[in-house]
Amino acid sequence: HQMLRALELKPLRVEHFRTSNEPEFEHKLEDVVGLYLNPPENAIVLSIDEKSQVQALERAQPILPLRPGIPERQTHDYERHGVTNLCAALNAASGQVIGACADRHCAEDYIEFLKLVDQNTPRGKMLHLIVDNASSHDTKAVRDCLAKRPKRFQVHHTPTHSSWLNLVERWFGELTGKRIRRGVFVSVEDLEQAIEGFLAAWNHEP
Repeated sequence: HQMLRALELKPLRVEHFRTSNEPEFEHKLEDVVGLYLNPPENAIVLSIDEKSQVQALERAQPILPLRPGIPERQTHDYERHGVTNLCAALNAASGQVIGACADRHCAEDYIEFLKLVDQNTPRGKMLHLIVDNASSHDTKAVRDCLAKRPKRFQVHHTPTHSSWLNLVERWFGELTGKRIRRGVFVSVEDLEQAIEGFLAAWNHEP
């Protein structure tokens, strides 16, 4: 251990990477980044995705806070109280987020969320939706729903294995790091209330 530290060697460190085999990678990359940097007039750009299987965990003992020279400590064992699935739409211009929790993660729930987005965005504006390639985003039911509103919804898919292009993923990181990871939740309802509280606080000053 002393030798590794002295020589600044970290043989256990691993960096992961994943390349995309998307034939239209460059085109889709330019399309998505172009929407972020230069959105169309009279339109709203929304980054949409699901954070599925969010667990309501109750630790066996309270988390011990960090002290000088001692990191925060958590018990390894916990009790699961169920899961929820969060769908969120991040407004790329304002930073505000529309979010809703559901019991399932399927096309029907995604369609319901699109209706919620429709209700909570100004009328008369085209909604450009940036989504990944999840199966629930591209079923016949979803395509039929969007086809009925061609002047309201326009879908832009990120390339495969390129979730880093979807801004809402960054917001999921904020939610996880600041509210969920260190939280103690005795039920799914408790977890969903915490998520809703974070959403309200975030949208107060996005």
